[in-house]
Amino acid sequence: MSSPEKDKALGMGEPISRRDYLNSALLGSGGLLLGGACPLDLLAQMNPADWNGYGGLGDYSGSNGNTWDVVTAGHRIRDRVFEPLPGNVQETGEEYDCVVVGGGISGLSAALFFQRQAGNQRTCLVLENHPIFGGEARANEFKVEGERLIAHQGSAMFFPQLPHTRLAEFYESIAIDSSGFHYQDWKSSEAEMPLPRTPYTENGKTSAFFFGPKFGQPHGLLLIDPYGKNLEGAPISGVAREELLAARDETSRAAHPQPKTHGDAASRHLDAITLEEDLMAKHGLSRDTVRTFLSPVAGGGSGIGADVLSAYADYAADVLLPWDYAKGAQMFPGGNAGVARHILKALLPDAIPAASTMDAICRSSIAFAALDRPHRPHRVRLGATVISVRHEGAPESAKWVRVIYEKRGGLFSVRARGVIMAGGSWTTKHVVRDLPPGHQEAYSNFHRAPCLMVSVALRNWRFLYKLGIQECQWFEGIGNYFAVHKTAKLGLVSPVISPDSPVVLTLKILFSSPGLPLEQQVMRGRGELFATPYREYERRIREQFAMMFSNVGFDAKRDIAGIILNRWGHAYLSAQPGFFFGKPGMRAPGEVLRNNPFGRIAFANSDVTGIMDHRASIQEAERSVRQLSA
Repeated sequence: MSSPEKDKALGMGEPISRRDYLNSALLGSGGLLLGGACPLDLLAQMNPADWNGYGGLGDYSGSNGNTWDVVTAGHRIRDRVFEPLPGNVQETGEEYDCVVVGGGISGLSAALFFQRQAGNQRTCLVLENHPIFGGEARANEFKVEGERLIAHQGSAMFFPQLPHTRLAEFYESIAIDSSGFHYQDWKSSEAEMPLPRTPYTENGKTSAFFFGPKFGQPHGLLLIDPYGKNLEGAPISGVAREELLAARDETSRAAHPQPKTHGDAASRHLDAITLEEDLMAKHGLSRDTVRTFLSPVAGGGSGIGADVLSAYADYAADVLLPWDYAKGAQMFPGGNAGVARHILKALLPDAIPAASTMDAICRSSIAFAALDRPHRPHRVRLGATVISVRHEGAPESAKWVRVIYEKRGGLFSVRARGVIMAGGSWTTKHVVRDLPPGHQEAYSNFHRAPCLMVSVALRNWRFLYKLGIQECQWFEGIGNYFAVHKTAKLGLVSPVISPDSPVVLTLKILFSSPGLPLEQQVMRGRGELFATPYREYERRIREQFAMMFSNVGFDAKRDIAGIILNRWGHAYLSAQPGFFFGKPGMRAPGEVLRNNPFGRIAFANSDVTGIMDHRASIQEAERSVRQLSA
C-alpha cells in the first residue's frame, strides 16, 4: 500500500515525469480485476490524461503507444458500434488506385513499393489511426540535464543484411547504410565499462541478477556476473542452478536437429510442440525452472508463456530472415522509428525536409502538413481509423472497394481500385466486412499478446557503474531486465557517454500467465494493461528500482528524471503450435492470407509470417503489391 510519505520519497510528485497530468481519482488494477470489474469499464471511468501519462517531447509527444483515443476507437470497432453503418457517412469524392490501411512499416513500405511500380500517374492513400506513422516503430524523447535522450517505443533491432539480398537493396534505396552504425564514445577519466549497442541483456561480467523477498532475501541480493560465478551464491535450489547452467550450454541445443530451411522436418517438429516442451527436452529443464526464470522472456520475449508458444517461434526469424551476423545487431536511437522515417522520406521527400542522409533524417522534424496535401498522388492521412472495407458488388467482379474511416468524430468514405490491409490481425478481421469464411477462420487463429514498454530516464547511472554492472535481470515485481547501452550517433543524441551521462533504461513488461490457455493469457494481460492508470505503474516502477538499488546509492526521487509508458494492447503475435505449418488437416492460417488475396484486397503485415520483425513487414508489403498488380 502507498502512503503520502512513501510517495514523496519515491519522487511521485516530480513534475517532469507527469507534467501535472494526474489530478483525478486513481485506480489500482489488482484488486479491481480480482473483484470482477470489467477492464474496459474501468478504462472508461478514468481520465484520458491519467491513463496516457507523460508523452515526452518532439515529433512523438502524445503518441506514446496505444493512447486513450486509439484504444477507445478500436474498441468501438470490436464492439460493432458501426454495424449497421450509420447514415451520416460523408462521401469525400476521393478515388485512389490503392488505399493502404495501416501506416506502420508494412503500410509505408506497401505505399512506396506501389509508387515505385506505378509511378506518379497512379494514386495511393495511406490511412493510419495513430497521430503519427510507424506503428510500433516509434520513439520516446526526453530532455534531461540539457541532453536529448531518445529511446524506442516498440520495434527496436536493425539487422545488417547479406550483400545483394532484396532487403539489402531496399535499405540502400531508402538511404540506410546497413554496414554498421557508429556509437557513442566513452568520455570519462574513469575506466571504460564495455557497453552494448542494444538494450538487451547479454549476461556477461557486467551483468547482475537480483533476488528479493520471493527468494528469501527481504533486503535484496545482487549477484554480479552470475554465470561467470556459475550461479554460486544465488538463493535458488541446487536443481534450479544446474538447470539454468545447462540451458546456457549450446552443446545440448546442438545435439537436437536444428531447422535449416522453412518447412523441413526439424521446423515442422518444433511447430508441433511448445517452446516450453522444447526447452525441457533440449536442456533437461523442469517445468518450474522454465516458468520461474525463462518465461516470458524465452522465445525473444514474445509476450506470452513458453507453455503456449510454438517452439518454432524461437527459430523462425533466423531461418527465414538470415542476416550478416558478423556485424552484430544495430539500432537507431529511436529503434526502428529510424527505418519508418527513411521509408517516409523516400515516399514523400518533403515530409522530412532534410538531406537524404541517416543523420539528417533522424535529426529533422516531420513536416506534418506535407503528409496529406490535396491533389498529391501519394498521401498519408493520420488519425484516420478505418471502420469498414467492402467491395462495391460481388468481390470477384467488383471494380471498386469502399473504405470508410473515422476522423475527429466524423465518418468519411473514399473509393479504391485496390486495398492493402497492412494493419494488425485484430482489426482486419473486423474491418473487412465481406471477408469470406476461409479468411475469417484463418484470422480466428491469430492471437496477440500485450506489452508495456517503459522508458525510464535517469539523470545518471553512476550507482550502476560503482557496482561494476550495466545490466540487470530479476524474477519478481514489475519487468524483467534492463541494460545501459551506447546510442548510435545519429540525430540529436550526445556523441559521448559516461557514468554521469543521462540515459534511458527500457523496461519490457510482459503479461504471461503460464498454465492458462493461450487466449486466457492474452486477455488477462490485456485486462491488466488497460485497467491500470499511469500513476499506479509509475509507483510500481519506482518501487522496483528502489527495492533493487536503494542500498547502493540509488534515490528514486533524485535520479529518475522521467517515465513514459507505451501501452501496446496487441504487441506480439503469439504463434501457437501449428501456426506456421498448420495442424493435421488444416492449412497454416498465415498462408491462407498470404496466398489468397480476396477480390481487390490483399493482406500484408508481419502477422501472416508469425514473425514480429520489421523485415517481415517489408517483405509482406512487397508481396501484397505484386498480388494487387497481378
